[in-house]
Amino acid sequence: QSNNSELNPDSFTAFSLSSVEQLTEDTYQYRFELPGNSSLRLSLGQHIVLRGEVNGLEIQRAYTPISPGNAEGYFDVLIKCYEAGLMSQYIKTWKQGDMVFWRGPFGGFPYQPNKYGELLMVASGTGLAPMLPILQSITENEEDETFVTLVGCFRSFGNIYLKPLLQELARYWNVRIFYVLSQESSLENLPWSYQENTYTGRLNEDLMRTIINSCRRKPFVLVCGSSAFNEDMSRYLKSAGLEENSCFIF
Repeated sequence: QSNNSELNPDSFTAFSLSSVEQLTEDTYQYRFELPGNSSLRLSLGQHIVLRGEVNGLEIQRAYTPISPGNAEGYFDVLIKCYEAGLMSQYIKTWKQGDMVFWRGPFGGFPYQPNKYGELLMVASGTGLAPMLPILQSITENEEDETFVTLVGCFRSFGNIYLKPLLQELARYWNVRIFYVLSQESSLENLPWSYQENTYTGRLNEDLMRTIINSCRRKPFVLVCGSSAFNEDMSRYLKSAGLEENSCFIF
């Protein structure tokens, strides 16, 4: 029996949509079936490309599965649907059992256990996706003693994805998770367990410097968000004295 699915970088393969879970008002988790107990066998942070068609126009977009790369029989993708997005119009038509075309894998972050003293992961919204498989690979490996600080930037408390998973990961001795909520004005409305590790407003240069200074070792930084977010973060990191080779942008 082959352990590889039919995923191919050069041609599209159809996978069956087995479930849809709405996470926030505009973000969904989609699960796709893999034949038998096969696995996508993705390297950490690798993405795959979705093909859609709207009004006869073919469109393609890249998404990073959030399921572990060795998950058997399925893979999960986190997708934000935009009101005016072409691909979003196509995705919103999906029903359980639909066949959806993907190709890949591409890219990735060449992570090796214990290569970095501390990983600082800075993610905006669905930019969380490539961080999760890396974070899970660290917590699942007892030999990996890398410290991780994850900073998740969301609009509001209600917009934080996958809270149970993140809370579970934050229980590990080497993992800290902070939230930055741009549209929350006060921490008083949040559950008490979130209050001490949450900031209101935007992730700015001063807050970035504070977080870097709180890291237990000199961090290597992973960044994923919109192009404007990534540019801002690069600038803040540079101003905080981190060299370009201490940062990877998805």
